[in-house]
Amino acid sequence: MTLSASTRSSRGVTIIDLAGRITLGESAIVLRDTVRREADKNTRILLNLAEVNFVDSAGLGELVGCYTTMLNRRGFVRLLNVQPRLKELLKMTRLYTLFEVYDNEQAALDSFAVSSGG
Repeated sequence: MTLSASTRSSRGVTIIDLAGRITLGESAIVLRDTVRREADKNTRILLNLAEVNFVDSAGLGELVGCYTTMLNRRGFVRLLNVQPRLKELLKMTRLYTLFEVYDNEQAALDSFAVSSGG
């Protein structure tokens, strides 16, 4: 299963709902292109990973690339509904220090209001 991405907006935040696998190849390109396209419109992005069932090392690299893209644009990217296996990978690789991770969409949206100063 390749990665699919759909976007929606809530309270000034672009939410990208992802489903499938984030792996080397087409799915990594889908993630990268979607984040770059949305970052041109909004510097506050929330990646909803509730339906992501697998992430390989290339996928982790793409998540870091999303972080870098947003950092370069003086924006923010947060992760929502990270599955247990990916949470463990983020801890093992110490990438959890880069990302704010939320299990609740409302709390994630609230965090953008705090970091943007209102």
